Amino acid sequence: MAQRSPDKKISQIGSPILRNASLPWDKVVLSVVIPVYNEIATVEKLLRQVREVPLDLDVVVVDDGSTDGTRDLLVNLADELIDQLCMHEKNLGKGAALRTGFERVKGHVVVIQDADLEYDPLELPVLLEPILSGKADAVYGSRFLGGPHRVLLFWHSVGNRLLTLLSNILTDVNLTDMETCYKMIRADLLRSLPLSTKRFGIEPELTARLAQAGARIYELPISYHGRSYSEGKKIGWRDGVSALGWILKSNCWPPRAPRWTPPLEDPWDTDLSPD
Repeated sequence: MAQRSPDKKISQIGSPILRNASLPWDKVVLSVVIPVYNEIATVEKLLRQVREVPLDLDVVVVDDGSTDGTRDLLVNLADELIDQLCMHEKNLGKGAALRTGFERVKGHVVVIQDADLEYDPLELPVLLEPILSGKADAVYGSRFLGGPHRVLLFWHSVGNRLLTLLSNILTDVNLTDMETCYKMIRADLLRSLPLSTKRFGIEPELTARLAQAGARIYELPISYHGRSYSEGKKIGWRDGVSALGWILKSNCWPPRAPRWTPPLEDPWDTDLSPD
């Protein structure tokens, strides 16, 4: 599997991407969990973009039963670009793929990265900064806070905002983009969250569990390069209905996440291995 390159990471400290050179960029390991399903056209480019991120990375790829040749491509790319490659024999859904990846992460902080090129991995250090500075336990990258984005699918954005509104009502947080892919969470916090959904309900479930845990959540603007359905976008109205059900289930029925108590020392500031 691919080897981490700390020299590259250290050389970038102080660059426009890593803006605050006083933070422990050289100590933290970021696990990037990438669920993949039939993304042969984009996954290699995405993985190469991820490897350009100036951080110490643990890249965890979960193929969720792809049938278009993606699996064979990932096997061929594993030594160069992937730290951990997991395979589902059949398609189980995004939530199931993420939970498989979460079980294997070795980093101090975990982020979700889709394989479809809609989200720019070079923005990951910006999302990591509030966690490293001690301001946040989780950071969401919002598509609705003014970042550059492709103009596309009006009703899809309306649906996202309505789902976010209902989630906010039940969680009592004021997110602008609950459905965003970019959710970055401390690994020790993530391990404490009871997660069970298999499909796109993972977004409201994660949000509900973080709110129940009392996690400090930050939102930052990100760019967004959305796809049309003709370009391969997979989420549809049925997933929106399912997300509505998961918002209700995650907030109104057990199990609830236990209250989160941060450790006295951040794991990246100790000599302990992140896993």
